[in-house]
Amino acid sequence: MMKLLVAAVLAASIALPAAAALKEGDSAPDFKTQASQAGKAFGYSLKDALKKGPVVVYFYPSAYTGGCNVQAHAFAVNQEKFAAAGASIVGVSLDSIARLNDFSADPEYCAGKIAVASDADGRIAKSYDLTVREAAPGRKDTRGKDIDHGFAERTTFIVTPNGKVAAVVGGLAPGANVEQALQAVQKLAVAK
Repeated sequence: MMKLLVAAVLAASIALPAAAALKEGDSAPDFKTQASQAGKAFGYSLKDALKKGPVVVYFYPSAYTGGCNVQAHAFAVNQEKFAAAGASIVGVSLDSIARLNDFSADPEYCAGKIAVASDADGRIAKSYDLTVREAAPGRKDTRGKDIDHGFAERTTFIVTPNGKVAAVVGGLAPGANVEQALQAVQKLAVAK
């Protein structure tokens, strides 16, 4: 009975959207940070990316963890659909740029198709009103390496070129998160 209760509480907590996150219509905080794509670090600016069209800013807990691997892979295989709708994608986590260089180039996950940005101190996630949890001692990634950083909650923001949040996607499994983000971007493209 206790196991069922714990499972029900966990399922409910997974299904709930990020309660404190920014909402549709809010201004998306600008940020500049180090990012990586195809294993190469570069300076990323949300403001500059928005000059080219909407940006999907997806926060995730950590590179090389179960759900984040699924989500990165789903964004990578759908990258051309997002581009066809005029949008770019950037993942944001508290991973170091060294970890993200590996993750962004890994053919199983980002596959060199999407940028992932380092928010090592959680400042960017907090500016989007997301919860940042402390690192859990002894936690390992799917490669067996220590995870020595905190975790941002999994939430995706669709940001329009005028810097406004057009949609917030949270509380979904990683694959469903990507599907809903794509639908939101395609809806923006049709509304033009």
